[in-house]
Amino acid sequence: MAVHPADHIRVQTEAFDIGAEHARIAALGHATGAIASFTGLMRSTNEGDPVRAMTLEHYPGMTESALVEIVTDARERWALQAVTVVHRVGRLTPGDAIVLVLTASAHRGEAFAACEFIMDFLKTRAPFWKKEDTPAGSRWVEARDSDDEAAARWRANGDAGAADHGPAPAVPDSAGGVAAGQAPARPSGSGGQR
Repeated sequence: MAVHPADHIRVQTEAFDIGAEHARIAALGHATGAIASFTGLMRSTNEGDPVRAMTLEHYPGMTESALVEIVTDARERWALQAVTVVHRVGRLTPGDAIVLVLTASAHRGEAFAACEFIMDFLKTRAPFWKKEDTPAGSRWVEARDSDDEAAARWRANGDAGAADHGPAPAVPDSAGGVAAGQAPARPSGSGGQR
């Protein structure tokens, strides 16, 4: 699936510059009337426990393909002029930006809806795995039912093209194995901890 020429979709370890990403879209032309944005940040707590750091893993190639599919689905629903999705992987600490979604259109309603749609499906269809570092030790973050419910409302509203592609396969660790206590079989999505 090809990426629209005005879109930028990246998975990277380094921090991103929200202002530069916004300026890139704003510079595309005067037909844009709205740019909606979402930035997910790493919190210092999750499920009532302090979190010192988080490691995000992904399945290279598969993750980027899933992001392109999600953006393509959004483009089929709304008249978008540009979309940016930047998702970080690697070790992050509280306050770090994890994910950025920008959507540009002629009108705010389409920009807002598309931005929310992309985040809802990024959380459920993009294969990312999160491991938190807490004072009690490391733990994998499980996917939340509330994320599935958020994505399901788009399908319930007649957006049948946003198919549920099911869970991503388990990802091997650096030693080549996936064992009990390893990454959850169902990815935990992104956009901040669950």
